[in-house]
Amino acid sequence: MPAIKEEIATEPQTGSVASGKSAVPRPAAPRPRPSSGAQPTRPQGRPQPRPQPGARPAGGVRTGQPLVRPTPKAKVRKARLLISKVDPWSVLKMSFLLSVALGIMLVVCAVTLWSMMDLTGIFDRVNDLAQQILGADGPGGSFQLEEMVTVGQIASFATIIAVVNVVLLTVLSMLAAVLYNLSASLVGGIGVTLTDD
Repeated sequence: MPAIKEEIATEPQTGSVASGKSAVPRPAAPRPRPSSGAQPTRPQGRPQPRPQPGARPAGGVRTGQPLVRPTPKAKVRKARLLISKVDPWSVLKMSFLLSVALGIMLVVCAVTLWSMMDLTGIFDRVNDLAQQILGADGPGGSFQLEEMVTVGQIASFATIIAVVNVVLLTVLSMLAAVLYNLSASLVGGIGVTLTDD
């Protein structure tokens, strides 16, 4: 009996010592971890490969999202401007150059037209018509249009007209610029709306 009492005395005593029985310690139960939301449990095994962007699914049906997104249209910018003043000096220079170009074109066109009429035989037909009207024995027999209107006369006449046009167009353009500036100071000028292409 003394050996039994020593074993009882060495064992840890709990609240059941009063009843005379030795208590055996039980393992503590694990506490459940708090979860922020319901997460589905994944089966243990091989990880599933992620689908590549733009790849077709296994069934051959395309997904609803397009592969390439269209670029959005850029907004058209508009700017409303007023032409409130025109520089008369710049108008004078531009009108002079343009009128000189028109004068050169006039001279070249006149000489070219005379040459084409001579090559196509229009002068001969006019001479024949004059002989029939005036008579071959009268003044119509010596009528020659190409001798009366030569290419030199045509070129000189076209040059005179071109010089007069240069002077008139230059002066009128500068006068128009001055008049526009006066009228723009009263009404504000011409409105122009500029947009992107």
